[in-house]
Amino acid sequence: MTSVQDSFRPALSVVATPSKRRAILDLAVEAENRGFSGLACPSLGGTMGLCVSLAHATTSIPYWTSIQPIYYSHPVEAANTVAHIHEISEGRFRFGIGVSHGPVTKRLGVSTGKPLSDISDYVAAMRTQERFSGPLPDIYLATLRNKMLQMASEISEGAIWANASLSHMARQLSEVPNARREGFFLSNMIPTVIDDDINAARAINKKTLTGYVSLPNYRNYWRAAGYVEEMDAIENAIEAGQKDAVVGLMSDAWLDDCTISGPKERVREQLAAWASTGVQPIAVMSSTSGGQAKAINELFDLYS
Repeated sequence: MTSVQDSFRPALSVVATPSKRRAILDLAVEAENRGFSGLACPSLGGTMGLCVSLAHATTSIPYWTSIQPIYYSHPVEAANTVAHIHEISEGRFRFGIGVSHGPVTKRLGVSTGKPLSDISDYVAAMRTQERFSGPLPDIYLATLRNKMLQMASEISEGAIWANASLSHMARQLSEVPNARREGFFLSNMIPTVIDDDINAARAINKKTLTGYVSLPNYRNYWRAAGYVEEMDAIENAIEAGQKDAVVGLMSDAWLDDCTISGPKERVREQLAAWASTGVQPIAVMSSTSGGQAKAINELFDLYS
């Protein structure tokens, strides 16, 4: 008899890396053929271009941006673009958006307001444009703490976390009104490394999360998840100019709660554990011995 874990396939994060975009499309088609749950497209390497290409290169797999910062384009243009992709993909595309982070908005040189009001106004403007653009896809909001989750449940069709803590998820999901749980999309981007050497895998994930622990909103989220001691120590090190000390302050308990590291069976079990919460896991693959394509093929091998 086939178990749920045997039949389960996570969603897969794919990035349109410059000079390797055709290869990524080929991997996306392979993920579709292998029965993976979906494709998530982060805001790297021309996300919207990738989403247009996926509408043509694939035929059945759902996919979404995870996430596209709202400050990248005017909501009128965003509505026109995503309505086009929605139509051409025959309803397989969803639009995940968020307010991004301070370093991104600083690089863009944009003026921002309060996150909740900015995202609410953006979604409202997109929906107003719908009478000209045609039907919009489902909209998902980048979510971390409870206020944005509540906003997502009020104005959108889903919520997307990044680096969320598994142990904290049930508490957060209790914030979603029962009336909204039916059909409301929930997912989480999970840094994942497959390697028999769990410490080598953890080292890669620690490197991935170094940028995130430098952001106050993420540290506050992880404090709410119960990792006060780790986040306080990391914050003190950053404020003291001791950034090299940050990795050493990342506990394995914290890391294993918000990333997945280790041998094949351990990775399978952890991805299935996320799925059992009702949250769609998105495997954000890295490898100890190669780049994106190598890491994705290691995930394919995991479910062969």
